[in-house]
Amino acid sequence: MNIGIFSGSFNPIHIGHLILANYIVEFTDIDEVWFLVSPHNPLKSEEELSSEHIRMEMTELALTKYPKIIACDFEFSMPKPSYTINTLNALRKQYPEYCFTLIIGADNWNVFESWREYDKILENYKLKVYPRLGSRITIPNKFRDKVEALESPIIEISSTFIRDSISEGKDVRAFLPDEVYDYIIEKDLYKQR
Repeated sequence: MNIGIFSGSFNPIHIGHLILANYIVEFTDIDEVWFLVSPHNPLKSEEELSSEHIRMEMTELALTKYPKIIACDFEFSMPKPSYTINTLNALRKQYPEYCFTLIIGADNWNVFESWREYDKILENYKLKVYPRLGSRITIPNKFRDKVEALESPIIEISSTFIRDSISEGKDVRAFLPDEVYDYIIEKDLYKQR
């Protein structure tokens, strides 16, 4: 089975994430997309993040209607910060029957060489790169058998935009799955920034 690993803070998960994952499981060779909730992204400060359990709960709520898209807390038991190469290797060891593909945005692809052991990722795993406004996807010939540029819809919604909007008292329910919006309101999340 081909598993796409879509790693992120998901603070909060929003419809852009769902549209992308749905595209991937329906229009590529990926059988399932696992939303890997990162407890601590090495490129972000921990203070910016809601608790990993709150973000996991929102992700689970968002995915209840999507059997091919799975919420995953695999990194919760791993050392922090989470480095992608370590996570992919640990996933491969725990699930040797699966083939893992990393899903990243064009913005991350353009700085991929700054990732820890990026060369080992490219050597051992496939990548699918989705388009982002303002970021070109250029794949050198030597990586064409490992890296695929997707022609997925470009949905420019960010979790930062949602958090900022909620803190300003805006109603952003159209940007979020209903269950996630209700959860944010019920738990009074993102009010003070």
